[in-house]
Amino acid sequence: MKINRPFYIVSFLGFIGLNLLSAQINHSEKTTTHFTNPIIWADAPDLSITRNGDDFYLISTTMHLMPGAPVMHSKDLVHWEMSSYVFDTLNDNSKYDLINGTVYGRGQWASSIRFHKGKYYVLFSPNDEPFKSYFYVTDNPEKGNWKLMTRTRHFHDASLLFDDDDRVYVFTSNKVFELSPDFKTIIGNQDGTEVFQKDESETGLLEGNQIIKKDGKYYMMMISWPRGGKRRQEIYRADKVTGPYEKKIVLEDNFLGFSYAGQGALIDDKNGNWYSLIFQDRNGVGRVPVLMPVKWENDWPILGDNGKVPFTGEVPLPTFKPKNHLIESDEFSGKKMKIQWQWNHNPVNSAWSLSERKGFLRLKTSRVVDNLYLAPNTLTQRMEGPKSSGIVSLNVKGMKDGDVAGFSAFNGDSGILFVIKEGGKKFIIFSADAVSLDNKTKAVMSVKKEEKKRIPLNSDTVYFRIDADFNLGKDLADFYYSNDQKNWTEMEKGYKMIFDYQRFFMGSKFAIFNYATRNLGGFVDVDFFRVNTISE
Repeated sequence: MKINRPFYIVSFLGFIGLNLLSAQINHSEKTTTHFTNPIIWADAPDLSITRNGDDFYLISTTMHLMPGAPVMHSKDLVHWEMSSYVFDTLNDNSKYDLINGTVYGRGQWASSIRFHKGKYYVLFSPNDEPFKSYFYVTDNPEKGNWKLMTRTRHFHDASLLFDDDDRVYVFTSNKVFELSPDFKTIIGNQDGTEVFQKDESETGLLEGNQIIKKDGKYYMMMISWPRGGKRRQEIYRADKVTGPYEKKIVLEDNFLGFSYAGQGALIDDKNGNWYSLIFQDRNGVGRVPVLMPVKWENDWPILGDNGKVPFTGEVPLPTFKPKNHLIESDEFSGKKMKIQWQWNHNPVNSAWSLSERKGFLRLKTSRVVDNLYLAPNTLTQRMEGPKSSGIVSLNVKGMKDGDVAGFSAFNGDSGILFVIKEGGKKFIIFSADAVSLDNKTKAVMSVKKEEKKRIPLNSDTVYFRIDADFNLGKDLADFYYSNDQKNWTEMEKGYKMIFDYQRFFMGSKFAIFNYATRNLGGFVDVDFFRVNTISE
């Protein structure tokens, strides 16, 4: 067959063009990551974010849980992994050890994380005595090794800024403080410089300051909650660090029927695209982050869909595959506790072990108490929406008379499924417990216990399961036990999980515990914790 040369050349060029187009399409697919909000369906409030090249680092609040100040890592802003905690314990007073009081809803709050000249800095202020800030630094959040640099005065919901001239500022609400290069002292006005006054519409809460600088302008992101009005996200903008500042409302949205979203931060990628991460109250599960692309108009950021949170979207970044997840199962077969676990208050390290029985977590009693809220070594992980299920396997052979061990949807109101040993016999009980705290000191005043079901336990191994539903209007947990992981007996149906900012100020947590009510010396062995998240 005779081939016409011009046809051959055109066809060949067309072939090249199609392949180039295909390559472009494939390249585009590889460098775009789709997302659905919330990007983290779990408690991660008071967001602060920083970037070094391709790497984003996010920090949130966990208050009385230890270790604290969790730092998460991503390369696409959608998929996140746990990197480190800034500190193992807080030790300002014995209350952190559940001695002479408690610090529920206090401790580490609203941290600020910043990358500057090869180092990562974190600032936070516990909202309790002695009301002093912590400044930490590390070379690598992946490895942790956070070092305490100094402590200075208390800054509420503060945000760090390293300016272009390397001067260091702390922003809190409508004030700015300049710090010495070593962060130890305040330069100038010791009470801070007021950079704007609230206008007539700001009749309520105005906090959660997160500062950035872009194109020579300063932008303060803050949550506003006028009395009798709707929660909203605002921006205050100025050409100078001390102002004058002008205001613009940039987000006011009760996304998907939940509470109005508010409090978060702005961040760019290395290609100059901008984004915002803001949390939304979702009742029982806690406060969950949502992601919004940002465009700029007239030097103002436009969040999401013209000030509304998008349900789905995409970011022009390659999809990141995290090495772990924020919530994970654990067979307790390693030498160290998985990074996803946090203790309620400081742990008693002599009373738990991963080595005394290989493949098990041993929880030993260490203090005689009469309720879960005062019990040391309660081990927690976030619960996750829209639905999640957790199973724990307990060997209770080592329990002493009066010991209480089990599994809980843990919060100010807690659904608790547990084994108790009484008079040499063991019983499985479901109880709905609610703690009352002193408003000023956060000390436990009383615990209301409502035992709803009790059955005898005639084996040394028992399995507990909690199924949680955090869909709109739900916040319900179902509790089951089993002797064989095949046949499950319902202990409680439709327990209502409650978010209460006046007590714990956190979403409900999966919690594993063992404590003594009479004498020490008992223990339980936890074989595994297995969690499954159900997407809808």
